[in-house]
Amino acid sequence: MVLIFKSNIERHQEHIVRAVLSGFSQITKVNFDFEDCDHILRIESKTDISRQVRAMLAIHNIQCSNLE
Repeated sequence: MVLIFKSNIERHQEHIVRAVLSGFSQITKVNFDFEDCDHILRIESKTDISRQVRAMLAIHNIQCSNLE
């Protein structure tokens, strides 16, 4: 399953986001597109963990919302 988020993640925050997401065993791959105006975060996951990802990133003042 591929989860796609619009975010406010900046390039210098990538290591923080990767550290937060490393706690999710369901995630198999994480990609960022900083060139896109929506600062796309793509996550490949075994299950839909969108809500949990949004909540964990919000703790670090990183906002994201699902794109369909």
